[in-house]
Amino acid sequence: MITKIKGKYVIAYDGKSHVIIENGEVVFKDDTIIYVGKNYEGKFDEYIEEMSSIISPGFIDLDALGDIDHALIFNEVNPDKRKNLYWSEEYFDSFRKEYMTEEEENFKSLYAYAQLISNGITTAMPITSVNYKKSAETFKEIETAAHHAGRLGLRVYLGPSYVSGMHVIDDKDCLKVKWMLEEGRVGLARAEEFIKKYDGMYGGLINGVMVPERVELQTEDILKESKKISKKFNCPIRLHAAQGEFEYKSIYNKTGMSTVKYLDSIGFLDENTLIPHTIYSSGHKYLEDGSNDDQEILKSRGTTVIHCPLVYARSGQALDSFGRYKRIGVNLAMGTDTFPPDMIRNINIGSTLGLHQDEGKSDNNFSEFFTAATIGGSKALGRNDLGRLSVGAKADIIVIDLSGFHIGTIDDPIRTICLSGSGRDVKTSIINGKIVMQDYIIPGLEYNELRDKAQKYYEKMKEGYVYRSKNKSIEGFYTNSFPKVNSI
Repeated sequence: MITKIKGKYVIAYDGKSHVIIENGEVVFKDDTIIYVGKNYEGKFDEYIEEMSSIISPGFIDLDALGDIDHALIFNEVNPDKRKNLYWSEEYFDSFRKEYMTEEEENFKSLYAYAQLISNGITTAMPITSVNYKKSAETFKEIETAAHHAGRLGLRVYLGPSYVSGMHVIDDKDCLKVKWMLEEGRVGLARAEEFIKKYDGMYGGLINGVMVPERVELQTEDILKESKKISKKFNCPIRLHAAQGEFEYKSIYNKTGMSTVKYLDSIGFLDENTLIPHTIYSSGHKYLEDGSNDDQEILKSRGTTVIHCPLVYARSGQALDSFGRYKRIGVNLAMGTDTFPPDMIRNINIGSTLGLHQDEGKSDNNFSEFFTAATIGGSKALGRNDLGRLSVGAKADIIVIDLSGFHIGTIDDPIRTICLSGSGRDVKTSIINGKIVMQDYIIPGLEYNELRDKAQKYYEKMKEGYVYRSKNKSIEGFYTNSFPKVNSI
C-alpha cells in the first residue's frame, strides 16, 4: 500500500536538521517513508491532499500523561492545605488499599491515550500518578494499557511504575518518606515480567521500558537492579530526579551529593537513561552550586533530560535553562506530563520561559524546542527512524491545520503554529503507516462515553485524596476560584 500526502508545508529532515519544503509531498509504503520532496512520479494507491496544512513528523512525548490528571486538584491550592494532598501517616500504617476499582484503572489509559493521539503525539512514554494508588501500577493495569495503545495504534514505550517508599505527612505536619521495601521488590519483578511478555507486541508498537518512580522513593539497591534489567534488555530507563526541593535535600543530606552526582556515582547514568526534569541541578538559582557540573555529567554520559515546561510553569518554576543545557551539549527531549498533553503549547511556554531565563538567547527559539520534541526524543530512544520525515523513517506523520480563523495570518509555519495554534489544530495522525485519526476523529471511540467516564473517575479520585489525608472531610478541602452563591 503506497500513500502520497501533500501539504502547504512539509517539515522534512535532510540528515542534519529539519527543513521546510513548500507545496511538498511525503510518500510512504506500508509503515515506511519512501519519498520526501516535490512532484513524486511513482505510482500510489491513496492520495491525501492537505494544502492548508503543515505535514509534520509526529511528536515524541517521553513523559506522557497516562491517566486522569490531578492538575485541577493541585493547582492554586493554598500552601497550608497542599500538604493534605499527601498520604497521612495513619493511612500508610493502617489501612492502605486501592481506592479505584480494577475496571476504573483499566479505563484511564484508554482515555489518556486517545488524548495523546488527538494532540499529535505518535510516540509516548506514559506516566501515571502513584498518589492515589496502594503502591504503584498493577500488572493488569499496565497490561490493559498495552492493549489500548496497540488497538488505538499509538506507539508506546511502556512499563509498570514501582516504588519502595511513599511521601507521607506525619502527626507534626512534616513531609517524609516511609518505606515499603517489599512493594519495591515486587514492582521490580513485575516490570521485568512485562518487558518479557509485551516488548515488540502489536507489530512493534509496544516497547518495554523501566520506569521506577522518583529517585527519593527508591533504595539504592532497587535503582541498581533496575539499571541491570535495562541493560539486560537494552531498553530505556526513566527516573524522575532533580525535580524538587524536598527530593534534592533528601539526597544531599543522605549522600553529600547532588541528585545527578549521586546517580552517576552508582552507575545509573548512560545513553539509555532518561531524566525528567533536572530542575534542581547545578546552576539553578535556588542552589548554592552555580557551576555546570551536573550538566557536564549528563553530557558525558549521554543521558537525556526530558523537559516538561508547562507543568512546572504552572507552579512558577522553570528549567534554568533549556538554552544553557543545549549549549553544554546535553540531549534534550520533551514531555507534556499533564493535561492537556499539548506539545505545541509546551513548545510555546518552553520557549517563552527559556528566553526569559537565558537573556533572550536564540537557543530557546521555537525551532529548538520542536527539534527536541522530535529528533531529541528519537535520539533518547536510540531510534533514527522516528521523529523525522525522511526516506527510511517510520511513517509517523501528523497534519496540523492552518485554515482556522484563529490561526490568523501565516508566515514561517513553525513560528505560526507555535504562536497562534495548539494541539487542537492537529487534524490527522498517521502512526506506523496507519491513519489512527482523520479529520479530528479517532475511529471507534465513543467520545461522549469517554468524557462521562473520565468525569466520574476524576470525582472519585478527588474523594480518594481526602480518604488518604489527615483531613477526613471533603468540606473545605478543595477551594473554588470564586465563592459559590445562589444569588447576589
